[in-house]
Amino acid sequence: MALRVLVDATDVPADRGALGRYVDGLVGALGAAGADLAVVCQRADEERYGRLAPGARIVTGPTAIAHRSARLAWEQSGLPVVAQQVNADVIHVPYYSMPLRPGRPTVVTVHDVTFFTDPELHTAVSAMFFKSAIRTAARRAARLLVPSKATRDELVRVLGADPTRVDVAYHGVDHRLFHRPDQRQVAQVSERLGLHGKPYIAFLGSLEPRKNVAALIQGWAGAVADIADPPALVLGGGGGWSEEVDAAVAAVPPHLRLCRPGYLPFSELPGFLGGALVVAVPSRGEGFGLPVLEAMACGVPVLTAHNTSLPEVGGEAVAYTEPDAESIRVSLRALLDDPERRAALGMAGHARAQEFTWAASAEAHLACYQRAADQHTADSRAG
Repeated sequence: MALRVLVDATDVPADRGALGRYVDGLVGALGAAGADLAVVCQRADEERYGRLAPGARIVTGPTAIAHRSARLAWEQSGLPVVAQQVNADVIHVPYYSMPLRPGRPTVVTVHDVTFFTDPELHTAVSAMFFKSAIRTAARRAARLLVPSKATRDELVRVLGADPTRVDVAYHGVDHRLFHRPDQRQVAQVSERLGLHGKPYIAFLGSLEPRKNVAALIQGWAGAVADIADPPALVLGGGGGWSEEVDAAVAAVPPHLRLCRPGYLPFSELPGFLGGALVVAVPSRGEGFGLPVLEAMACGVPVLTAHNTSLPEVGGEAVAYTEPDAESIRVSLRALLDDPERRAALGMAGHARAQEFTWAASAEAHLACYQRAADQHTADSRAG
């Protein structure tokens, strides 16, 4: 008999950042795979998850969980109750934290461990919370899911986690959404951004220190300063915090153009990414690097950093740089001066992106759920 799995989607943000794209992609693929699935979510997402997984049982949490502190309290008391109501065999919490007494085997996704390895990239409050949540998950979860081998290795190294209880499940990419754009899509985004056909370098992600945006701004400014028609830099995304970014923006020479449009609608992302000369994501640390994969799927050359999980995603189909501003300047200028290499990388990245699917990710998740349930059964018999 198939396991009944409860996926907790209550922490998915309204802006559908990388966490939202992970949960949405996974739920849709689990539904398509015929999993016996229940999803608990915020009321605003009820219709979305009902559409993504028509065969799933959709449960909405109380209105108050739209506030983070209330959601965390509900996670401890309300999530185990929902699991009981839907008669779940396994609970999957896809973002670090879990109930202390879940009442059934629980799988927790740990996206990255930079809260331990690079705490300066996070606020003190954020680092403290996530360190505690990850430690609890490492001790109490039936199994841990991670999106890359690099994250698994760091989890074992930093926390001494049992590697036999950690499963790697790469993210996928929604190829219906992320694909090579047509000229109309590219033109629409260019007009909306006020670029009117001007060439640009694209970045997609939150403007937080871990994403290394300040160094990207400095590297871009140095790379394009002497070009006759210098490409703009467009920072797509929002949120985050970084005084360094504000300082870097203020130091941009007046003849260069930098755009910060904030969050972009999903429908515009192929045109935004695919219309760029280069998508630059020189992050200082990633658990996976979903924007890198999504840009590859759009057939655009990608420049990223050669650290953590990023080489697992990009392989030999992207260009790499060290994360400092000078290295970014040199690497970016080399790409801008070599249109043939950009074209080759665009083709190679597009081909490699086809290997990453949510169907494959869902298969790996289902195997993890089964291991969690089997171990729980074995422990119960032994006890």
